[in-house]
Amino acid sequence: MKRDDFIRANTAILRPPHVPEIRLHLADEAHGLWQKTETELDAIGLPPPFWAFAWAGGQGLARHVLDHPDCVAGRTVLDFAAGSGLMAIAAAMAGAAVVTAVDTDPFCGDAIRLNANLNGVAIGFDGSDRIGGAVAADMLLAGDVFFDRELAARLIPWFDDLARGGVTILVGDPGRAYLPRDRLERLATYAVPVTRALEDAEIKQVSVWRWRPA
Repeated sequence: MKRDDFIRANTAILRPPHVPEIRLHLADEAHGLWQKTETELDAIGLPPPFWAFAWAGGQGLARHVLDHPDCVAGRTVLDFAAGSGLMAIAAAMAGAAVVTAVDTDPFCGDAIRLNANLNGVAIGFDGSDRIGGAVAADMLLAGDVFFDRELAARLIPWFDDLARGGVTILVGDPGRAYLPRDRLERLATYAVPVTRALEDAEIKQVSVWRWRPA
């Protein structure tokens, strides 16, 4: 089965509750993808389908971008660990000049293309591991990326280097365990509805932060 067909077969076109302006191919309770464990997904050769869910941090950051379009208007924006492309789509809708979604999962490239088409925006895709390297952007959006210790250890020095080089970095986070608060300036907080199948509460308090290098 082609990736496009797999995505269509295992998702519905839904509007994330905190950013209803945007439509995405998302898994819901009616689809088997929601019920599959990581072990089962690995058995069929599918990486964990982060692209199939609108994570709390991404919803909060996308809301902030849509409500404050001046923060991205005319800029070259990179949506890091893009998943569904939610933040990239929000940036494009808010007037960013160029938007590129970055994610190492090849399914994300197909999901983002489908989702961009749903919303009538143009999004580039980069499937390489960009951590540690330069980026051709003046703004980086990162939603819900501090959930893993090893990933956080790679991201912190990279974000420091990018910020020192003039890249504006905005982080959306609902209180993940490895969020480096000493590097962050809070810009806003949102109450984001989520599903209990993904989170430990039906409403997550998501803060949007600006990165300040050490």
